[in-house]
Order: sequence, then structure tokens, then C-alpha cells
Amino acid sequence: MAEPEIPEKFLGDHARVLGEVADTGRRLTRDELEARRALGREAAEAGHQLRALVNLHLAATRTAWPRTATGSGAATEAVLAAVEQAVDAFAEGFERAQRLTVRREEAARREFIDDLLYGRSDLGRLAERATRFGLRLSRAHAVAVATGPEAYTETDAVSRSVETALLTRFSGRKILLTTKDGRLVCIAPGSQPDVLRYFAKQAHAATDGGQVAVGRAHPGPGGVVHSYDEALEALELAQRMGLDEPVLYATDLLVYPVLTRDRQAMADLVRSELGPLQGARGGAEPLLRTLSVYFDAGCVAAETARRLALSVRALTYRLERIHQLTGSDPSDPMHRYTLQTAVIGARLLDWPAKEL
Repeated sequence: MAEPEIPEKFLGDHARVLGEVADTGRRLTRDELEARRALGREAAEAGHQLRALVNLHLAATRTAWPRTATGSGAATEAVLAAVEQAVDAFAEGFERAQRLTVRREEAARREFIDDLLYGRSDLGRLAERATRFGLRLSRAHAVAVATGPEAYTETDAVSRSVETALLTRFSGRKILLTTKDGRLVCIAPGSQPDVLRYFAKQAHAATDGGQVAVGRAHPGPGGVVHSYDEALEALELAQRMGLDEPVLYATDLLVYPVLTRDRQAMADLVRSELGPLQGARGGAEPLLRTLSVYFDAGCVAAETARRLALSVRALTYRLERIHQLTGSDPSDPMHRYTLQTAVIGARLLDWPAKEL
């Protein structure tokens, strides 16, 4: 596709100035240089390419040359110096305008992302702005959030590498990648879960083993913030529960919010079922960890002992001690559900570190 023709107005009085330079040998004045910068800014704002604009100046110089530099070698040298000055000033104005445009675009993008992820701004207006950034908020979207050992910005090598990998593989998809509060964020259509799975894989590797959480897909302009909140809650839950899976899906963790929906009831269960462990030598924490690992290991004594670096005999003693203190036998299926629910509640409520 041919580039649009560039209006000759961006040349200004280029030919006249070159004629005067050839006659007098003078350099361009301050006003003339500023006029060239102004033309450069105007050309950038009009969306023209700098390469084409430089070619326009060189072609105009070549056309005007027989009339302007027919004299001595000194005149020729003066004209060439003037052309260099003129093009340099023009390019300076062009680049300044481009940098200003980029800063404005970055500010608009950041404002949009903040409004999108925090649920601010009118939802209808938000949906209109979203099309500028490749999102159609009338459809369902899901959000994945990646966290690592350091805070990330959009200009970091980590962010750029993840973005390059996704855009290379999904160049035609409507995807938005950004950072928020030091975390990597990917927003993708809810009908394309492969995008977020690939993002999770790339982000986990780029952040040197960081953790990624994926929210559920939700429709409408408010769906993005809902999915984003779910992803953040999953990361927070993983930290409290000691979940070390590289990728967490909010769908798989729905049981935990359900368990803590009645916080007072859960606190009562933890106090009544596990409170007696505080009477053990060393407090409740060692026995609580024993129960947690025991349930995570599928109630297999040998595997639990291995994970705790204990002998099976020592583990058996701990389980018997728990039975003595609480009255509930971890190996009894009738007692196991109550004990396990109480252990999950203790981890969610950060007991016994925090008083219930």
C-alpha cells in the first residue's frame, strides 16, 4: 500500500532559505530553526513518517539546487550545512512531538487500566474507551495475575519477554497485558482460556518460579474487575494456606470462601476443636502443622512422616497426643472431616498466631 502524499507545506520556505544561503553563505537564524521545529511537530501530529519527510526535504533540495548553488565551492558547502541544520531542526521538533504523544498515550492507557481494574468510571464510558485498547467489554473476560520475587513494571525485561511471547503466539487475539502494583496482569476473552494458560506458563518461567492466579470469566464491563479480584484473592489465599502450586484457578478454590463466609462459626469450630492443642508442650503450632501435612498427604502415615522428617513412630505419637488433647482421632473417618475443616479454618484465620 502506497504511503499518502505529504503536503509541501511541511517544507515551509526551504527553497528560499537555501537561495539566500547560497548567495550570502550565512547559517540559518534562530527563528528559522524554530520554524523548522514547529513544522516537524505539526508533521508528527498529522501522522506522517519521518523517513518520508526527510526524503521530501532532500528531493526539494535537489530540485532547488541548480538555482541556489551554482557558485563557488564555498556556496555549495554553505547550502549543504544549511540543509543539515534544517533537517536536524525539523527532526528534533518531530521527535519531541512523538515523545509527547507517547507520554499522553501511556497516561491514557494507565488511567484506563486503573479504572478497569478498580471498577471506577461509568461502565458505559469504560466500554467505549476499551475498544481503543483492543477489548470488547460487552463479552466475558478473564484475568490472570502473576507475582514474583520483585515488583514489575511494563518496561522491565520480564514484562517485555512475556508480552513478546504472547503477541508472537496470539497476534490476532484481543489481549491486554499490563502491570499493576508490581504484578503482571493479562486480560483475555473468557472464550479463549488457552491465552491465560500460556500466559501463566510464560509468567511462571519469566518470574523465576513466581505464582500465577487465574480468575473466572465474567461478562460485561464489570466482569474484568470481578475476575481480577478473584485472582488477587487466590494469591492471598495461597499465601495464607501455604499453597505452592505454580498456577491457581479461582474455580478450584471456591470452597475456601464458602468455609469462611460465616467467620464467627469457623472461629468457634477452631477454638472448640483445636484450642486444646495449646496445652501441648511447644504450643499448638507443631501439632497443627502435623495435622495439616497429614491431611495433605492423604492421611498416609509413611508419606506424612517423610514430609515432616519424622519416624513413623514419632508421627504416631503425635497423632495419639492430638487424640488425647482434642478427643478427636485423626485416623477415624468420623472425626477426620471435622478436624480437617478446623485445620483449614485455622490456616484461613491465621490461628494460633492471631487470637480468635
